[in-house]
This record gives sequence, structure tokens and C-alpha cells, in this order.
Amino acid sequence: MSFRRDTLTKPIFSWARGVLPAMSDTEREALEAGDVWWDADLFTGNPDWSKLLKVRQPTLTDEERAFLDGPVDELCAMLDEWKIFWELRDLPQDVWHFVKREKFFGMIIPKEFGGLGFSPYAHSEVVRKISTRSIAAAVTVMVPNSLGPGELLMRFGTREQQQRWLPRLADGRDIPCFGLTSPEAGSDAASMVDTGIICKGDFEGREVVGLRLNWHKRYITLGPVATLLGLAFKAYDPDRLVGDQEEHGITVALIPTNLPGVEIGQRHLPSMQVFQNGPNRGRDVFIPLDYVIGGKERLGQGWKMLMTALAAGRGISLPSLSAAGAAYAARTTGAYARIREQFGISISKFEGVEEPLARIVATAYQLDAARRLTCAALNAGVHPAVISGIMKLHATERMRVAIDDAMDIHGGKAVIDGPQNYLGNLHRAVPVGITVEGANILTRNLIVFGQGAIRAHPYLLDEMNALADADRERGLTAFDKAFWKHAGHSFRTLFRALGRSWTFGAFAPAPDAGDATPFYRQLSRYSAAFALCADLTLLTLGGALKRKEMLSARFGDILSELYLLSAALKRWQDEGRQKEDFAALEWCMATGFKTIESRLAEILANLPNRFVAGFLKVVVQPFGARVLGPSDRVVHRCASLALEPSAARERLTPDLAHVDDDGGFARLERAFKLVASTDAIAKRLRAARVRDWKEAVTKGVITQAEGEQLAAAREAVAKVIEVDDFAPDVLSPIYKKTVNVHQFFQELGEQRAAS
Repeated sequence: MSFRRDTLTKPIFSWARGVLPAMSDTEREALEAGDVWWDADLFTGNPDWSKLLKVRQPTLTDEERAFLDGPVDELCAMLDEWKIFWELRDLPQDVWHFVKREKFFGMIIPKEFGGLGFSPYAHSEVVRKISTRSIAAAVTVMVPNSLGPGELLMRFGTREQQQRWLPRLADGRDIPCFGLTSPEAGSDAASMVDTGIICKGDFEGREVVGLRLNWHKRYITLGPVATLLGLAFKAYDPDRLVGDQEEHGITVALIPTNLPGVEIGQRHLPSMQVFQNGPNRGRDVFIPLDYVIGGKERLGQGWKMLMTALAAGRGISLPSLSAAGAAYAARTTGAYARIREQFGISISKFEGVEEPLARIVATAYQLDAARRLTCAALNAGVHPAVISGIMKLHATERMRVAIDDAMDIHGGKAVIDGPQNYLGNLHRAVPVGITVEGANILTRNLIVFGQGAIRAHPYLLDEMNALADADRERGLTAFDKAFWKHAGHSFRTLFRALGRSWTFGAFAPAPDAGDATPFYRQLSRYSAAFALCADLTLLTLGGALKRKEMLSARFGDILSELYLLSAALKRWQDEGRQKEDFAALEWCMATGFKTIESRLAEILANLPNRFVAGFLKVVVQPFGARVLGPSDRVVHRCASLALEPSAARERLTPDLAHVDDDGGFARLERAFKLVASTDAIAKRLRAARVRDWKEAVTKGVITQAEGEQLAAAREAVAKVIEVDDFAPDVLSPIYKKTVNVHQFFQELGEQRAAS
């Protein structure tokens, strides 16, 4: 018997059991999926920075590097995004053959099954490079290597299933897709009405126990061309053929699309992106039980399997595409701003251009830092569920801002569509990333903090499990142990937060990181403030916090900033503390600190318990939200990273797809290099108040060779500034090829007048 347990803890335990909201099976499975990692350190309020800095930087093997520099570059050279979009509405057939032959669909499949056996980081690098050449090709490659039959078979399939299906997926004999979303169930996948009834039936000439499936799925990427469909449905056993349970819950199975009753629908057109995507149906499709991934023992475990796989996949595919988009925006927008002149000077000199350009540059720096750090965890075998949610949400949202900024700076150049527009299709694709793999609104408001508070908190999950224990005495003992540890942790966090906030983090723990050391101190300060506010909010609101989505979103924003800023610091350290890159790091830190302070102020202003809100304000924000964001000096230095050829610019935008053709991006790269190399010549012309280079040669301002260099640069710039135009009959079938457009409208007017 324990005096503390029976006298102090027992009434708290009884009260907490009464107010703890019921947790559905799908919610519990989602919470239990994946792992915690650096997010758990951040939740302690006292992160161990040495642990972060010891994380091994992800690298490519020689084989992976050879693939990136060989087949990936070859694939990029085969891709013409405008032709894919405008003429074909699909990838060319030779591209389909190439990606199958070179095993792009089998990057994550182990070599023993015929795949490439690449690391998560290599997978990420491949998707990243292809994304800067073609969104359609990138999505086509990423889907088989993300959430789908391959990943699920590797993690949960039986040995027989792996030996049968993985080699076919690796070499492209089977093209996979995964059917989860249905008209009735989008973000709320648990409400799906797709069913699988366990029964006896004929399959390939023999009677077996299996499932009779009926489903309707939509938004399925690769669905129109898939030969193997991974399917999520709810399994039922009304005749108790496999046990005493009638409802088994969400289950996943493999469905060859040539089975009777499978109906492959027509294509969707997502935001004018032409990767294969569409609906499918199944009407009384019968499969044997051994088509359930993992066999009959995995009946009803589908949701947990999906969430576990998603914990890895969401950390790779869309973050890779988003980091690529931001880096591509930084490289193209910096180059365009450098070469484009208005009012006689480069538009890069305008502070109104510098501000969004700096935002693009810093976003590119931060997203790639976070991508690499997340890949480091995945390479180590960790599947960080909360961090993957943070990555999907913030990578796609920040890519959206970066692309919008790039469009604004480019102006009409990026608005007029055609083969020379290197930004327009990326801009159209942004909503796809925002929506798929969990809508960002849901992820921000419910998942990041909702899941993080339970999984990453040092004690909360143990307390919840104890409260839910059917054995009351055992639950009380476990709760007593976790609760008092939690109480001690909360008091330590209180004093940490108080001391660090009142001293502006001056004495907060930090590693010796040179110029970045003060940033670590501030993150230690904000981590303690976050942990204390989260604890007291959870204590006062309990299960009601689930319905306070705006509060949850603000906490999620702080946790996300703590992770993303940690990643930026880690990158700066791993790359050798490059002084030229420090401006990008400063911009990230100042902007992130401003967001954290703003969210803390919003939380304190909206906490229902005003006494607790007042107490927290005194502790964590006694002087109010004071961070204003990056200074003008930092903005100027950050923007300049993209404006000149340099090692810093190459570090910011590594391994993009560079194809030496006459496309818009290649033209821009050539013009940028020529303008940079002739900058000194152009300055001499301006100083002499001469615009014509031939006149400058005549006057002896420059040499003939220098004049020809300058002319080549100006010609290259003119080719970049050009935009596409089209004959009327190319854009619309209403115009006759033999009739001039003006004549067409004249004839149309005459016809109307006559009628």
C-alpha cells in the first residue's frame, strides 16, 4: 500500500477518469503509429542540443550518387513540361518505359526483391531533382515509393506476398496505386463506407474463404494506369468464418485491377496537372484472404498500418517537392531580378523586390535544412509521425508563399503561359501539395499539436493509458507513478521558463556554435515557455482542448517553428558555419522568433481560464511580444545570396535539374552568367553615359571584344524577357487556319448584322 497513491493520487485519478473523453480505435491507432524523435526533446522544455548536433548528416552512397547523376539526369533531359501539359496530357511513352526499366518505381524496394534499395535520403534527392524539371514526372515517381502497396508490403506483408509482388513492383511489371479517399470520407477516413464481407467464393477455380468487396474511391494517383490497387475498406465477418468478431475495422488488401468487377474510371485533372489520377470502383470483387496485406492476422489493422507508413512517407515526398520548388524559385527569381532592368537599373536594387526575394532565399534554406534533418531520422530507422506532419504542412505552405513571391517578382514573364514560362506550372501545382496526404487545415488545427501533445510529451501518454486501463488498481498504480513525475517535470519547467523569459534567454543552455550560439539560447527559452503553456492548457482544458482548434493550431505553430529552426541551425553547423550563409540563418531565426512570440501572445489572449492566462503572461511573456522580424540589413544580405554566381548560391540551390536546351530555365541560366560576367563592362558604359556598345567602342570606353561580350549578354537577356504567343487557331478551334483573326470577327459581325 502507498500513502501517496491511496490518499493523494486516488481522488485525482477518479476525477481524471470521469473527464477523460473516449478515444476511438482509429484515434488510438493514429496516436500509436510512428515514433517520437527530436519533437520529444522540444516538448521537455529543455532540449539537449548535443543530441541534435550528433545526428549523422545524411549522405548518398556512390551507387545512389551515380543514379542521381546518371538515370535521373537522363530522365530530366527527356522531359518537356510544356509538351507534357499542352500536347500529350501525359508522360511520353518512352518516359514510361524508361522509368520502369531503370527501376524508378522500385527505389525503396530492397535489392533482394529486385529493387534499388535506396535510403530515404536518396529517395528524397531523386524526387527533389525531378521536381525541378517536371511536376508530372515527379509525382509519377514519388507515389510508388511513398504510401502504397510497396511500402505496406515491405513493412507488413507476409514473406509469400513480398516474394510475389515486390519484384513485379520493382521492375514496373505492375504499376501500383492506393485507394483510400472516397466521396464520403476525405480527411475523415474512418467514415468510409467501402466494405469487404468475409465469405466463401470461387477464385481461380477453387472455393476459398475470402472477401467480397464493394468500393468507390477517387483522387487516386496512378489509378487510371495501375495494375495493382492497394485498397482500404472496412471488413465484416457476419458468418464468423475467421473468428468470433463481426466487425474487424479498416483493412488493407491488394487488388489486381484485372479482376472481375473492378472498374477503372476516367481521369481527373488536378489543378491542370497531368499526372495520372482518377476514380475507381469495385462491384462484388472477390479476393482470397491471403490478398489482405499481412494475411488474415492483419484484418482490422489497416488504419494503424496506414498511419505507420504515412509517418515515413509524409516526411519524404511532398517535403522534397516543396524544398525543390523553393530552391528553384530562389535560383530563377534571383537570376531574373539580377538581369531584368526597369528605370535603367536592375530590379534587384529595389527594396520592394529585395524583401520577397529574401523571403524566398531563406525559405529555400530552411526547407532543405528540415528535409535533410527529417531524412536523417528516416535513414536511422526512425519514423517520426509528428515531425512528418509538420514537414508536410509547413513545407507545402511555405512553398506556396515562395512561389507566390516568385510570381510577383517575375510579373508578366510568369503570367504568360507557354514553353518559355518556367514558373507557371509550378504555381498551378501548389494546391495539389496543400491538399493531398492530409489537408493542411486539418493537419494544422488538429494533428500537429493534438498528436504531438500526447506522443511527444514525456508523461501524458502514460497517464492516458493508465486512466483507460480496465484494471482500476493497475491503472491507479501506473497513473500514480506517471502523474507525480509529470508534476515534478512541470515545476522544473516553470522555473526554467520564468528564469529564461525574465533574462531574455541570456543564461539558457546552448552549445558553443559561434555566431549562432545566441539562437540556441532563444530556442531553449521558447521551448520552456511552450512546454509550460502546453502543460497548463492541457491541465485546465483537458479533453475540451480537442474542440479548441485555434488554440491547438497556435501551439502546433510553435512546435513546428521550434523544429524548423532547429533544422536550420543544424544545417549551418553541418555545412561548416559558412559566413556567407549566415544572413539566411538570421532571417529564419528572426522570422521564426516573431511567429513564436505572436502565437504565445495569441494563446494567452484566448485561454478560457483567465487566471492561468495572467499567470503565464507574467512567467513567459512579461514584456510582451518584442521580436519584430528580420532587420532591413538582414533582408538586404539575404536577398544578395541569390543575385551573384557564388558558392553560397550553389549551396542554396544544389542538384537542380540543369538541361542544356533552349527552354526558359536554360535561357535564364545563360543570361545570368553573361550579365554577371559583363557587369564591370556595363558599369563603365553607365559611367560614360553611353548606352550603345558600338559607340562606347568608338569612344574607347571599352574594347571591341568587351562590346561583343556585352552584346551577347543583352541578346541573352532579351531572349529571357520574351514571352510566348500563339496563332489564334492553336489556342481555339473556332478560328479557321486559313482565315485571319480580324477577318474572322469581321465576318462574324456581318453575319449578325444580316440576321
